[in-house]
Amino acid sequence: MEKTVIGRFDKADFPALHLDDIAIKIDTGAYTSSIHCVNIVEKDGVLECTFLDEEHPLYNGKKFTFTDYDIVFVRSSNGIIQKRYQVISTIKIFNKVYKISLSLSSRQEMRFPVLIGRKFLTKKFIVDTELTDVSYNLKQK
Repeated sequence: MEKTVIGRFDKADFPALHLDDIAIKIDTGAYTSSIHCVNIVEKDGVLECTFLDEEHPLYNGKKFTFTDYDIVFVRSSNGIIQKRYQVISTIKIFNKVYKISLSLSSRQEMRFPVLIGRKFLTKKFIVDTELTDVSYNLKQK
């Protein structure tokens, strides 16, 4: 299978979540992918959370509910293991839709609301750190 060259950051759509042009950071040091959200509450088999992206006023503070989710344990870059909720969604990048597992985490100290890790990148993409917004620029043409 031929791999697509992706840069160190880009913008992607998340069709199942009705989110478009969300800034993503490609992180080959991370195994899993994550999306920034707050107010994560699990009650009676339903997971509720609020997505935040200051660049998108329509999405900033948008509430989501999930009935299909898992609990995973993720080791952060500082070595601390965190319990996180994980959902399966879709991502549209390079005009192609893929399934993606996203852990829900507070990324408020981070510049990008979505981090894309190796689990998603493997067998699909090659990362060129000199490039940025490759998929987004193709989409604009």
